[in-house]
Amino acid sequence: MALDDATTAFLAQMAESGAKPLHEMTPEEARGLGRLLRDMYGSGPEMKEVRNVRVPVDGGDIAVRVLTPNESPRGVLVYYHGGGWVIGAIDEFDTLGRVLAERTGMTTVLVDYRLAPEHRYPTAVDDSWAALRWVAENQAELAPSGPLVVCGDSAGGNISAVMALRAKAAGGPAIDLQVLVYPVTDADFDNETYLDPENQLMLTRDSMIWFWDHYAPDPAVRAEPDASPIKAADLSGLPPAVVLTAEHDVLRDEGEAYARRLAWAGVPVQHRRFDGQMHAFFTMVNVLPGSADGIDHVVAAIDELLATRA
Repeated sequence: MALDDATTAFLAQMAESGAKPLHEMTPEEARGLGRLLRDMYGSGPEMKEVRNVRVPVDGGDIAVRVLTPNESPRGVLVYYHGGGWVIGAIDEFDTLGRVLAERTGMTTVLVDYRLAPEHRYPTAVDDSWAALRWVAENQAELAPSGPLVVCGDSAGGNISAVMALRAKAAGGPAIDLQVLVYPVTDADFDNETYLDPENQLMLTRDSMIWFWDHYAPDPAVRAEPDASPIKAADLSGLPPAVVLTAEHDVLRDEGEAYARRLAWAGVPVQHRRFDGQMHAFFTMVNVLPGSADGIDHVVAAIDELLATRA
């Protein structure tokens, strides 16, 4: 089906700005786009507590933001933001994080992994792993009981999938659910959804090539499971997955292929394609109605998980 009216109007508004295509920008110019969108989202719900913590990583430390929604959180949700491993920051995802924390009742941890090209692959993965281990070590303080959920959009969906693979290989932390929102799972720029002209919207084939070239310029390493989780030899034994894809998205095919591979490996999978939506719809809180629909879907899946643990 066609893009919904709200998305069409938003794209027209962005076109009027006269900004050059993302793949023609420098990384710093592209990061300005994220800051521009942040101002559209609003401030988000009030939290019981907001803490900014520094987590040690190889070569320094990174920021994580802990959003505690109430006196008795129902678990911990670790959120890895999108942005092609090149753009994005926790301030730009604060509103989404607050909404997820309020709606799920879970302490939500936003991870500010280091970005490429200053920090190329596998830095984002290693930083994210350090943050996940920090959460696991402090889980009793973050939420006295309840599940551990990893969640992310686009490049953050990629990282969430990789965290599930790493946790399986390492024997922990025990992840109860992975929520993958239009995740990057491969580096194949020639599949059907990459080549479809109707999908060249907020995210294009050219911009994904630009992101990969900054993050992992060596084509050989893109086939490693820590870069392209669909290349993992064995997906069995991974935590249940909720996979969201968008109809008009260059990443649709690889996200849906990963959902199928998980299911074939015996992993419980809920997949939903959001018709009439483009890449980035989920994170555009208070801008696109599709964001509310996507959040409703994720909240329902987490509620279902919590109900099975009651």
